[in-house]
Formats: sequence, C-alpha cells, structure tokens
Amino acid sequence: MLASLLGLFLLPPIVQNQSYHDFADQRTLFGVPNFWNVVSNVPFIGIGAVGLWQFGRSQATMLLFLGIFLTGFGSAYYHLEPSDQTLFWDRLPIAVSFMAIVAIAIDERVDRSAGALLLWPMTAIGVFSLLLWRWTGDLRLYAWVQFFPCLALPLIFLLFAARFSGTIYWLLAAMLYGLAKLFEFYDSAIYSAGAILSGHTLKHFAAAAACGALLRYFQSRQAFAIADTAHYARQDKRKPPPAGRVRRTAKRL
Repeated sequence: MLASLLGLFLLPPIVQNQSYHDFADQRTLFGVPNFWNVVSNVPFIGIGAVGLWQFGRSQATMLLFLGIFLTGFGSAYYHLEPSDQTLFWDRLPIAVSFMAIVAIAIDERVDRSAGALLLWPMTAIGVFSLLLWRWTGDLRLYAWVQFFPCLALPLIFLLFAARFSGTIYWLLAAMLYGLAKLFEFYDSAIYSAGAILSGHTLKHFAAAAACGALLRYFQSRQAFAIADTAHYARQDKRKPPPAGRVRRTAKRL
C-alpha cells in the first residue's frame, strides 16, 4: 500500500476533465433538473440507512454504510448542478466507503488488529484526497482511493481464507460495480438507444445494487468454526490421562 502511494509521485498531476459534467440525460422533470440522475440516488439512502441501523455499532461498518447513505445526498446534490464544487460532495462519502471496505477485508481475512489499526488512517487518506483536489486541482490521490481497492481486494480474497460465509455477495458486489463503470462509460450511447434512461442513471442503480449486495453479506454471514490448534494442544498438555489408561499402562509395566 505504501509503495503504491509513493508511486503517485511518479505520475503527472491529474486534473478534472470538465466534459465529465456534460451528461447525456439533462431533462428537467417536475421542476428538478437532471431528474433521473438526481432521483436514481435514492437507493443509496435507503441501503445506507438500513446498514447504519443494523450494523452501526461497528466502526468499520458504520463508516461503510454512512458513506453509502451520504453518497445518496451528495450525488443528488451534485447532479442538480454539476460542477467541480458540487462533485466534491459526491466523491467525499464514496472515498470514505471505499477505504472502509478495504479495512473490513483486511480485518476479516488478513488480521483483525491490522484492519482496526488501518481503518481511521485510510479513512483520513480518503478525505484528504478530496481536500487535496479542492486545494490543488490534483486528482492523483483520489485516483488511488478509487483504484487501489480494485487491486488490493482481489489479492486479499485470493491469498487469505475467509472467516465468514457469504463471499458470493462480495463477488456479486464486484461484478455490479464493474457493470456500473461500463454504464458510466457508455452514458451517451445507452441514452441515444431509446432516450429512456441514460448510462449514468443506470450506473447509479448498478452501484446501489452493489451496495445492497454488501448489506446482504453482513445480514447473512456466519462465522466459520476454525479450530485453534495451539489452544487445544495446550489444553491437552494440561489434561491428565483417563484413570483407565493409567491402570493399563501400570499393568504393562
């Protein structure tokens, strides 16, 4: 992780392309500009609220679902009037959720103490990446926040065993997130196909479905019973042999 952060200094600064704000579907309905890109954020609010209600006692899951919940508001606010200034509030909670996801994966598969230790520093990096963009116009650190999890999570899932059931929901969330990025890329092409919904609107629905898959994971996961062999070895050393075994050993002697 540290090496990838230091590698950012080898890249040229990344600036926000202003054409990003030019979405295909700019229709105003019921007095709401960019109506579908705004209202398609409602699922984030619902999923985030349920997650906070059910799993808000854990710091990591609290940050994850708080980020999802606030993404609904931040993204809706951005799409009412797309600009760099409003995009900041869209990306900020997303960064928090991404960092929480990495910390959760480390906690559950690599090391519990490492996951807990990294949670708040990684969250701080996520927040700082957006502040840095606001102060300097450089998106390099935010790009790391977005794409480092896409590299780290597959490695973590491949190299380390799960402590909980429900890995299928993580895979489903990854596929839905990939689908969301495809919808985003083909925003105009999808909208021009029928002028019903744009690719960016479908991106919101797919990304919210990915969040729903993560919520379902936490709702359904069950801890695997993993034997602590060292613990049982210590128990066996302290446990005296059965009386019958002692008598049989004495007779043989």
